[in-house]
Amino acid sequence: MEQKDIEFFRKLLSTMLEEAQQNGDSTIEELTGNNEVFADPADRATAESDRAFTLRLRDRERRLIRKIRAALQRIDDGVYGVCEECGEDISLARLKARPVTRLCINCKARQEEDEYLRGDQ
Repeated sequence: MEQKDIEFFRKLLSTMLEEAQQNGDSTIEELTGNNEVFADPADRATAESDRAFTLRLRDRERRLIRKIRAALQRIDDGVYGVCEECGEDISLARLKARPVTRLCINCKARQEEDEYLRGDQ
């Protein structure tokens, strides 16, 4: 991978990290700022459902942040864009579509097929 490509992905991942952290911070503010008491059980159930949904979003953001940091570390280590399974280069198109990926398209397809066959969906 050329240096200009590496810098492109470093900037892209840094921007993604910043956005994910901001989204996570706003989610925490939403959760801490909502201490309403509901007289109607249906309203309380709706509020609890919304809270559970918000927590799931926060968990997704947390996992994304971890993946972005790992990708930035791979850039620093000089192994970004190399498939962890087969050692081949990951295509630029795949990296642009999923900058945090660790697997080339062939290894990812094989992994998903194995998961399907094992029933891990």
